[in-house]
Amino acid sequence: MHPATELREGVRRAYSDAAARPDDKHAFPVGREFAASLGYSAAALSAVPSASLDAFAGVSNVAEFADLKPGQSVLDLGCGAGLDSLIAARRVGPTGRVMGVDYSDDMLARAWGAAGASGLKNLAFVLGDAEQLPVPDGSFDVALVNGIFNLNPARRAIFAELGRVVRPGGAVYAAELILVAPLPEGSSCNATNWFA
Repeated sequence: MHPATELREGVRRAYSDAAARPDDKHAFPVGREFAASLGYSAAALSAVPSASLDAFAGVSNVAEFADLKPGQSVLDLGCGAGLDSLIAARRVGPTGRVMGVDYSDDMLARAWGAAGASGLKNLAFVLGDAEQLPVPDGSFDVALVNGIFNLNPARRAIFAELGRVVRPGGAVYAAELILVAPLPEGSSCNATNWFA
């Protein structure tokens, strides 16, 4: 198997496991307390069903710091269990719309469950790859991206897709973990320690 394919499948398995069994130990933080530690407000978290919160695994509170306005169309790329999608759907209101895209069926099942429990009618979730989005050009006013660039080696294609699907003059709000100093001598990043 090609290393990039192996990495993608490893990431899919890891996040699918987090969705299926959020209370288990994972190589990355998961859940409500973790979301709160990233700065999501208590008010936003209290409005989100546990199906979404229990398996949350982002890197920032992007749905709260993004400049979203009523009536906008929003893409949540790598939506996972749907936390950012649900927050964005409330922020853009009933005249707006939100589409969450993820490549984990298990995460999307949680997102759909949370959407149903929330009663929100202005959002949908779609199975898809970040580097080949199943939407027409210029479909969205805003895109939210919460921590997928380190998890997918097709970064150039992802950026190209964001440029394609966000309308001219639109905005992309992205958050990612970055190194602020070189790795210690003898350390390396590979498929076995990617999430550590």
